[in-house]
Amino acid sequence: MYKIAIAGASTLLGKELKDALSDSPLAASHFTLFDEEEAQGQLDQVGDEVTFVQTIAADSFEHVDFTFFCGSEEMTRKHWRAALRAGSTVLDLSGALDQEAGVLVRSPWLGSQAVTPDLFTPAVVPAHPAAIALALLMERLELAAKVRSATATVLLPASEFGRAAMDELHQQTVTLLSFQNLPREVYDAQVAYNLLSSLGESATISLRAVEARIRRHYAALLLGIHAPLSLQGIHAPVFHGHAFSIALELEKPVEIAQLEETMSGEHLDLVLEDTDSPSNLAATGQNDVLVRIRTEKDSAGKVSRLWVWAASDNLRLYAQNAVDCALDLRRLRPAGTVQ
Repeated sequence: MYKIAIAGASTLLGKELKDALSDSPLAASHFTLFDEEEAQGQLDQVGDEVTFVQTIAADSFEHVDFTFFCGSEEMTRKHWRAALRAGSTVLDLSGALDQEAGVLVRSPWLGSQAVTPDLFTPAVVPAHPAAIALALLMERLELAAKVRSATATVLLPASEFGRAAMDELHQQTVTLLSFQNLPREVYDAQVAYNLLSSLGESATISLRAVEARIRRHYAALLLGIHAPLSLQGIHAPVFHGHAFSIALELEKPVEIAQLEETMSGEHLDLVLEDTDSPSNLAATGQNDVLVRIRTEKDSAGKVSRLWVWAASDNLRLYAQNAVDCALDLRRLRPAGTVQ
């Protein structure tokens, strides 16, 4: 029985995390929900527990075992040290702490990690879901052959940037169809029916910041023991789900059947038929990364160059990995600490 706080409980990621916790071994915990003032007093539910959303006060983290930060980076930076001082284990999903000294970027789904949290770890950052998907793919591929080069394009949805971004994409879609002026408060650019590698000068969000974060988390997950990855982030005019186009070159030719066997397993769902190609819609609600291998066969049936097309539910993977990080951290919390 633990006491768990969720800061940013009303955000898209906060709602997905509540669902993931409700279906986990932590579902019997006591939950406290926090958010910005405009969400104060909202009635919410985690598992069978109904509670109200509160604002964060000076004593909010007293006797809290785990604190998940799912809101803005500003909220995390303002309150995470107070949670630490209260003795809470901090898990940051906001992207604020991954460059703080001693903070670890984690995914228990990767087998190649050598650094694990201990009692001196100030906080844990559950890895970005795009970094997890890419690291999983690279780790599995290298069971078949060493990767010489890897280049990935990551298609990012509006939900990557929160509810305001999703609302603006929706509003732009509607206003374009009715020949009205486009709202641009979030993107400062037309994102509806458009693919963008950068946003307007006055945009309140940054593609480059997300791109850099994915690179950092990917490097942290694989600890430099796999081939480096060249990566570009593109904003796609979709509401939900990551999609990945990855070009790979192996150091030696490998049988296609061996590649397919390698890419099948926990957290990866290999799709064999073109008619069931991975997509952001097909990935919605899935716990796994959907993967399709595309190759040009030679006469021997072996390939050294291939494409991987993959898709995943960005919010669901983020929440599921965060819960697994918390389950992994239970070993650092003495039993019976909840007051």
